[in-house]
Amino acid sequence: MRTNFDVALLKLLVHEGGFVNHPADPGGMTNLGVTKKVWEEWRGQPVDEAEMRALSPEKVAPLYKAKYWDMVQADRLPHGVDMCVFDCAVNSGVKRASKLLQRAVGVDDDGVIGRATMAAVEALNPEEVIDRFCAERLTFLEALPTFATFGKGWTRRVAQVREESQILA
Repeated sequence: MRTNFDVALLKLLVHEGGFVNHPADPGGMTNLGVTKKVWEEWRGQPVDEAEMRALSPEKVAPLYKAKYWDMVQADRLPHGVDMCVFDCAVNSGVKRASKLLQRAVGVDDDGVIGRATMAAVEALNPEEVIDRFCAERLTFLEALPTFATFGKGWTRRVAQVREESQILA
């Protein structure tokens, strides 16, 4: 089994940045892309702002691997496709990332990456999957009510993830 997890995580953390608590962000208090709610679920207990501010790449890596990378079966995806789907899963949720991948490869978008999805991904050139996936992702983001606030950053992120994913492919 091969993995680009370490490379993808480093690139993801650049996009996610550090501690933020933007009032318009439905995720609320976030550090390294991990929301307070997700971190509390992972830890199995309430956490305070100090703990959220103290998160490090080493602390959040196991969460990202288990809750996002593994959930989108990234180790089974082609190089580059793994990274763009992982980045989307973190940003918009595993089910959404799975559905966008399915739309990009032309299969029913049930949100579960199974045999049909993997066969469709493998039948296409990875660069084409990346381009289609990023286009689907941008279309989804543009329809969100918070696009006016966060759209410029999201658009830049999708473009950068696309470029980084193409290099990996």
